[in-house]
Amino acid sequence: MFNPFEAFIGLRYVRARRRNHFISFISLVSMLGIAVGVLALITVLSVMNGFQQELTGRILAMATHADVIHEDGAIDDWRAAAGVLNRQDGIVGAAPYFRAEGMLVHEHRVHGVVLRGIDPDAETTVSLVAEKMESGEFSALKPGAYGMIIGSEAARKLGVMPGDTITLVAPQAGAGAAGFLPRLKRFTVAGIFSAGMHEFDSGLALVHLEDALALFGRAGPAGLRLKTADVMQAPRISREAVQALPGQYEVMDWTGRHAVFFRALKTEKRVMTLILLLIIAVAAFNVIATLMMVVTDKQADIAVLRTLGAGSRNIMKIFIIQGTVIGLAGILLGVLGGVWLAENINAITTAVEQFLNIRFLSPDVYYISELPSDLRWQDVAVTATLAFLLAVAGTIYPAWRAAQVQPATVLRYE
Repeated sequence: MFNPFEAFIGLRYVRARRRNHFISFISLVSMLGIAVGVLALITVLSVMNGFQQELTGRILAMATHADVIHEDGAIDDWRAAAGVLNRQDGIVGAAPYFRAEGMLVHEHRVHGVVLRGIDPDAETTVSLVAEKMESGEFSALKPGAYGMIIGSEAARKLGVMPGDTITLVAPQAGAGAAGFLPRLKRFTVAGIFSAGMHEFDSGLALVHLEDALALFGRAGPAGLRLKTADVMQAPRISREAVQALPGQYEVMDWTGRHAVFFRALKTEKRVMTLILLLIIAVAAFNVIATLMMVVTDKQADIAVLRTLGAGSRNIMKIFIIQGTVIGLAGILLGVLGGVWLAENINAITTAVEQFLNIRFLSPDVYYISELPSDLRWQDVAVTATLAFLLAVAGTIYPAWRAAQVQPATVLRYE
C-alpha cells in the first residue's frame, strides 16, 4: 500500500525539526492525548471487570450457580437425584435446600430473614459459607438440635452471639385449640458468617434441612442447588444436566436471579467506554489540527514533490503515514501505561492513601474496600484498535487537503 518513497518522507516529517515549534508542541499534545485516553480506558475497564468479578464471586459464594426445582414443590429422594446430577458433565456439586421466610426475635428486637434449610455436608460442595464463618462452627448444625447460623449484620441488629437463643416466627399458621396461630420455634445461634454482601449478611439464616422440614411439615426439600465447573456456562450445563432426572423440573440459574444487577453493570461499562472514547476522539482532532498546520508549513515541499512527479495519492499517503505514526506512538504509550497501571492499581491506591492519610473506600462504608482489577487482553486489543481507527480517520482530511495543493500557485512567489 505504501512504497518506500512515501514512507521515507512521512517518517522524516515526523522526526525532523520543524521551523515552527508550535506545530511540534501540538504534535506532542496529540500523542499524549491519545496515550492518556488509551491509558484511562484500559484502566477503567480493568477496574470495572475487577468489581464485576468480585461482586460475582461474593454473590455466588452464597447463591449457587443454578437451582433445580421439582414441579410438585418437593423432592422425595433428594440423595438419588443429587447422585444423578453429580454424574453429569460440568456439575461439581448438588445440595438440597428448603426456603421460607420468617422473623427472628431476641428480647425486644425483631429482624426479618430468609430461612434456608440445608444439609451441611452437601452444602460445602456448592457454596463457600463454611469458609465465611466469623464465629462458631458450620458443622454445629445437627439434625434435631435446632441450631441456626445467621449473617453478621443480622447478628448485630439482634444483638446475639453464638450460644444465644432466638425465636423464629414463621408466617405459616398452624391450627391449635385457640385457632390459627403463627409457628414459633426457639433456635440456638450456632455460628455467625460474613459473606461481604448485605443481602446475605443481613437477610439469610441457615438451619439444618431436617429441622426446617419438621418445622414446616414438608416431606422433602424444595429443590437442589447446583455448582458448575464453569460459572459462565452454568445456564447451559444445568439445563443439560437436569434432562437426566425423571419427572418435570424447572431450572433457575444465577444469571436469571440477578439479571437486572448484571445488566446494569454491562450498561455502565458500555457507557464508560463511550465516554472515555471521547478523550481519544479529542486527541484525534488534535492530530487533524497538527497535520493541517504541517500541510500549510510544507506547501513548498509538496509543490516540489508534485513537480518531480509525485501524484495526489503519493502526497496523501505521506501525510497519512505521518499522522498514523503519531497515533501509533500515543497508542503504544497508552497501552504500556494502561497495562502497568491496571496491574498495580491496588498498590498505587494504597500508597496514595498512606501518603494522604485517607481511605478512598472505607471498609466501614463499602463492602469492597480495595480497587480490584481484572486486566483482559481482549479489552486492550479493542481499545487499541478503536484508538488506531480514530487516529487514522483524523489523517484523511488533512492528507486530502495536501493533495489539492497546486504547484504553480505555490511556486509562483518562491
